[in-house]
Amino acid sequence: MSEALSPLHEAVTVLDDAWADADCASDLSRPELMAANAAIGALKRRVDALQVQVAARIAHESRADLGADSLAKKAGFRNSAQMIAASSGVSAGEASRIVKTGEATSPRTNVGGEPIAAKYPAVQEALEAGRLGAAAAGLIVAFLDRARVGVPAEKVAEAERLLVERAVGLSLDEVRKLITRATAVLEEDKLEAREEERRAARSLTLFERDGNLHLNLITPVEEGAAIKAAIDGYVTAQFQARKEAVEVGAAEEADADRRSVAMMRADALAVFCTHVLGCETGTPLAGATVIVRVDADALESGVGHGSIDGIDQPISIATIRRMAAGSGVIPGVLDGAGEILDWGRERRLFTPAQKLALVERDGGCAMCGLPPSMTKAHHIRWWQRDAGPTDLSNGILLCESCHHRIHDNGWDIRIDNPPGTGRQGTGVNIKARVWFIPPANIDPARTPRLGGRARYDIAA
Repeated sequence: MSEALSPLHEAVTVLDDAWADADCASDLSRPELMAANAAIGALKRRVDALQVQVAARIAHESRADLGADSLAKKAGFRNSAQMIAASSGVSAGEASRIVKTGEATSPRTNVGGEPIAAKYPAVQEALEAGRLGAAAAGLIVAFLDRARVGVPAEKVAEAERLLVERAVGLSLDEVRKLITRATAVLEEDKLEAREEERRAARSLTLFERDGNLHLNLITPVEEGAAIKAAIDGYVTAQFQARKEAVEVGAAEEADADRRSVAMMRADALAVFCTHVLGCETGTPLAGATVIVRVDADALESGVGHGSIDGIDQPISIATIRRMAAGSGVIPGVLDGAGEILDWGRERRLFTPAQKLALVERDGGCAMCGLPPSMTKAHHIRWWQRDAGPTDLSNGILLCESCHHRIHDNGWDIRIDNPPGTGRQGTGVNIKARVWFIPPANIDPARTPRLGGRARYDIAA
């Protein structure tokens, strides 16, 4: 057996064992389904590693200087991407990304013909080890190719290492979020210029069709944050109203509201515009506040970046200073003087100030990543059962769904606080890592899963 194919055969063997004697997926028990799903994921990553290698070689054998002797042309295709797309059933664009990933992670030779390391060796190693899939590797490669211009090689290498390390085990959407955060590390000096470009491209188009009004809004995140906060607040209020109707026994009233989230968002915009036109009062909002966070040293020096709660895109110091002067915006300056945030057993519910502090560590729902406006602060050690205090060291942000999942299914939570880091005197360490430990029936090894803001923060 070829050494290159050995990991692939091993992955097939694992899948065969996980599938056991079942004829189809419906015959598998829940533990067998989980084992089969994990085995399929591992097998796909192994196939991905082989595909990017083969794609890079096909591209090499189909390069333009070969003319009519190009491998792709001899096979009847215009280029290597078309050839790979036809055999894999993907788009030509996706095939091109596979080729670029292969070229960036394949061994190279220098002008003297001597072998040298791949362009991105950390991505190559993760691919070949089956820890990273081709799609995630492609996103990382594309980002590094774009961001490396004018950046020292050692900084690019460190960003590559951290991206690969954090991307393992994440979904593709989560990897995109991770890369957005990485922008602040490698492209911090370009943030303000790009914000000006986005501001110049802002637009709102409206047209009627089939009895509906269609709106297409494009706006920079720093200006759209207020829109998002208001609409999310309206949606949260509607879901809270449903829950309260059920609790007081008005189940029919709750069942009558079958609107989807998308419908509620559309209704929110109509409610807000009606309010402006008629000067109405009492618009239902929950948590509709824009929170801008920045390090005090960065704010003073003007060098650095900050963030808006619920928004992935980092923002420049100049934009933060402008936003902080606006109404409806709360600037959260780290290490600044603030309220007393630890209340011990004096009160059961966490205060709004405590929740703002927890967002610095958790970013939103520490488990699934929903924005802060859709979360509540909960006790890690339960208030009633464990006599847990209402202190930040015992707090965590969770959405309603994840809160029930943890309580009902037996998940544990662990907070690791690195010594000598974080804000002093507030009871929360912003560099702390939140770990979710699954029950044994989900993972017999109970392997901790990283949650919170640290899952995406590569500026470690």
